[in-house]
Amino acid sequence: MKVFISADIEGITTTTVWDDCENDLHIKQMTNEVLACINGAKKAGAKEIVVIDAHDSGINIDPTAMPSGVTLYRNWSGHPYSMVAGIDKTFDAAMFIGYHSPASRAGNPLSHTMTLDSMYIKLNGVLASEFMLCSYACVLEEVPSVFLSGDKTLCEESKMLHPKLITCPVKDGVGRMTMNYSPEDTLQRIEELSEKALRQDLSNALPSLADNFKLEICFKEHSKADDVSWYPGMKKLNDTTVSFESNNYFEILRAVKWVL
Repeated sequence: MKVFISADIEGITTTTVWDDCENDLHIKQMTNEVLACINGAKKAGAKEIVVIDAHDSGINIDPTAMPSGVTLYRNWSGHPYSMVAGIDKTFDAAMFIGYHSPASRAGNPLSHTMTLDSMYIKLNGVLASEFMLCSYACVLEEVPSVFLSGDKTLCEESKMLHPKLITCPVKDGVGRMTMNYSPEDTLQRIEELSEKALRQDLSNALPSLADNFKLEICFKEHSKADDVSWYPGMKKLNDTTVSFESNNYFEILRAVKWVL
């Protein structure tokens, strides 16, 4: 079994404010949550595991902590797959650690989508999280997304996206406050649920993508909307909002890469 793991930090157990995301204590927790997922995957029979460090600089996870059989992708390739760059049809499953609620959504003080420029991003009228955007990219490669850890709101709202998705809430949030679950308990649950996710029958684990996609982005600054309205096919809806449509999901990902 070959497994792909994408890791972010705003949805790990311990983070609450933006400064946490650059703090060694929380970066260590990010590494530990990835290791818990790796341990669960190995228990389920994974022989080859690829981890992508998908937060900010892309060089957060401790590479010396990665065990045998694990390849760590660091920094950014520039591919439109972004936080799942490197995923391809050779993988049996994709797993996501430390993901967070989308821009404008409550449940995490650090909610955002891809950058901090947008008020919200919608895909076919639904608020789009980074998990949604990236797990749909995995569908393009016929790789099912089977495990997600992050804030409670994201986990609850993402269950409907993939037939065999198992989620692991690691914290909850109200306003600027977080309720952070025990790191010890979290690591145990990530390991247990990661193993459970991969032991499922994954023969019907892929969702069907829509025939057509409409991307809508509302920016915080009207000047940003004006700038990106020059992207081919992008339409300006009002002073702060643009939209882009395509029947090819890869073109949605390409647009996201270039306008955010």
